Amino acid sequence: MFSSDLKLIVFYSGVFGEKFIANLINYTNSCPSFGACGVDLCTKCKEGLYSFSDNIVAVFEMPDPKTLPQFIEDADKFLPKCIPKADIAIAINMHPDILLSLPKLLANNVKALIVPVEESKWCTKGLAMQIEGICQELGIEFAAPKPFCNLKPKDDSVIDRFVKEFGLGYPKFEIELVDNRIKDIRVLRSQPCGCAWYIAIRLKNFEFKSIRELWDRISEAHHSFPCVASMEIDTEYEETLLHVAGYIARHAVDEAIGYENEDIPENVMKFIL
Repeated sequence: MFSSDLKLIVFYSGVFGEKFIANLINYTNSCPSFGACGVDLCTKCKEGLYSFSDNIVAVFEMPDPKTLPQFIEDADKFLPKCIPKADIAIAINMHPDILLSLPKLLANNVKALIVPVEESKWCTKGLAMQIEGICQELGIEFAAPKPFCNLKPKDDSVIDRFVKEFGLGYPKFEIELVDNRIKDIRVLRSQPCGCAWYIAIRLKNFEFKSIRELWDRISEAHHSFPCVASMEIDTEYEETLLHVAGYIARHAVDEAIGYENEDIPENVMKFIL
């Protein structure tokens, strides 16, 4: 269903990075809610649909930023000495000083850098602007989606290809609705963590009397997966990133059923739509 010849390098620390990589390779039971699908065993809803294990040319586990000094003078010592050629580097939960040093190391080796922000401190708006400026000078595409499931296809770029060919980013569903019952649902694009697949399992054959009842079902699935985005208020969104991710999941389902009267706070809406 999904295929690509794009090559990836992943730098990560922490649980979210592990979930992302597990979803990339479609690891058996990679869904953390494999026992919560209403059955005793995983339904294997993604089996045979994709595996991007051959697309990953390198994975570097980085130090937890919490274990490092607040300021690092020589950040290069924490980075690998040799970087293989690839199309995209994805840097998850890295110390800000190491992130700033990363683009120069990637120069001439990758075409794009994605820095997902599942917690505000992973990459502040100011830091993202600094990194973007460095990347522009080096000819590297850059994106810092906050959260990662807010990454949308926008133009004919390498990052655009990643979203479309890997089927990862802002979730997208195809839904057959019959008399307020979701008769069938297909995942056209999942959140990078894989949450959309679990949401689809929980929504298939679900019958609802009101849109609020449908939203509650989506929210339950999103929380049960579980989403690991931060529960701290983000100053840019004026909302927690976990709730922003929940609004994104809800909006994706609304789009699929043709519901337009979306009840999302304006301060969040302007960033995710």
